[in-house]
Amino acid sequence: MSRHYTLTISCPDRAGIIAAVSGFIAQHGGFIVEASYHTEHEEQRFFMRQEVRADSLPFDADEFCRRFAPLAAEFGMEWQLSDSAIKKRLVVLVSKQDHCLDDLLYRWRSGELQVDIPCVISNHEDLRSFVEWHGIPFIHVDMSDKSAAFERIAALFEEHRGDTMVLARFMQILPPSLCQRFPRRIINIHHSFLPSFVGAKPYHQAHQRGVKLIGATCHFVTDELDAGPIIEQDTVRIDHGDTVDDLVRYGRDIEKTVLSRGLRYHIEDRVLVCGNKTIVFK
Repeated sequence: MSRHYTLTISCPDRAGIIAAVSGFIAQHGGFIVEASYHTEHEEQRFFMRQEVRADSLPFDADEFCRRFAPLAAEFGMEWQLSDSAIKKRLVVLVSKQDHCLDDLLYRWRSGELQVDIPCVISNHEDLRSFVEWHGIPFIHVDMSDKSAAFERIAALFEEHRGDTMVLARFMQILPPSLCQRFPRRIINIHHSFLPSFVGAKPYHQAHQRGVKLIGATCHFVTDELDAGPIIEQDTVRIDHGDTVDDLVRYGRDIEKTVLSRGLRYHIEDRVLVCGNKTIVFK
């Protein structure tokens, strides 16, 4: 796709929002290539996403924002404008399991995920050679002093100008202070169909419960364990003959695809948050 700007908006619902925004873009010759709308009726809140071809406008993104600001203020909008020419920067955190990281790096290397990955951070050394083979800096953080370790992770995230922190099976619970420091900027893949089986060893919990479906959940991280707004989920059917090892094996495939889909929605600015829910414009 050619270069485009993505405008996302959340505001109190009222008449005239679509006409006002579309009129503003049309007034300046803007060419809308994709538009999505949704109203959360209980909250009386309106959500919008529009893609505008950059070369159809007579000004750049900064000037767009300057001119759009009065209209946004009139409707009480929370909004942002993203430029497709500026890639999002993902800082990836991992432990020892490599399946999600491997999948992300393949999609990044093949151009499917249009992002920059300035570094990979881990609490183990196991994946150093794999990451460095891709030409990406690998940073080991010792977790013996967890408070200091998470302070260093936060500092590294800011130092590398990260837009999103991706927990690609990073088997550590983030402290509330870190979650609150980067709201809606930390994404986790949890190996369960949340809200079922939160916390550790969800496949063991699922096996003991005798469920017939297992899944994975990509969600924003908040200070409440595994309870942040859900971005994407998927499931696979199992039966009484499957062992815990079978569930883990099936789960790895789901985890990879759910994380990659959720991340793609996020980096394309398709995910808007309403309370503890998300609106995902696919």
